[in-house]
Parts: sequence; structure tokens; C-alpha cells
Amino acid sequence: MTRSELVELLAKKLPSLLGQREAEHAVKVLQETITHALVRGQRIEIRGFGSFMVHQRAPRQGRNPRTGEQVAVPAKRVVHFKPGKALRQAVDKQPGSAADT
Repeated sequence: MTRSELVELLAKKLPSLLGQREAEHAVKVLQETITHALVRGQRIEIRGFGSFMVHQRAPRQGRNPRTGEQVAVPAKRVVHFKPGKALRQAVDKQPGSAADT
């Protein structure tokens, strides 16, 4: 699902509350709020869905796959998502999954 599809779906599900513009603005504000919180190093938890957090990766020695030459990979911060129990269960019980066969 793309961002525009999400906006469209949100506008269709809540037509009395949100028009297309309002739905687009709501999605944009949510995305910006999550981004700014993660940039500040905050953890975001949405109960039943999951949590976003920033992890620090240490510097390490990597290898260029073409040449085999060693390359220094610097330390960096990366976003990590941990799905909540309800989301994991919903995805696992999806019709047509391997567990249903």
C-alpha cells in the first residue's frame, strides 16, 4: 500500500469526518510527528500495532563484494520496528497463509 492509497482509504472509511485533503494532511502530520520523535531518539509505541525505536550500530569492517577490499563502515543510527502481539497474530491468521494449508 502506498501513501496515496492510504490517504484514499482513510477518506473513504471516514467520509463524514475527512475529505481527501484532510486525510492527506492527517497522514502527513502523523508521518512528520513520528519522524521528528525518532530523530530526537524517542521511542514510539502504538498499542496493538507495534513500536518504533532507534538503535545505534557500532562501526565495523565491511567488504566490497566486487573487489573483496575491506571498507570501514561508520557507526550509524537505524530505525527498528517491533510489531505488537495483536499485529503479529492478525498477520499470522491471514486467509491464504501457509498456516491455513
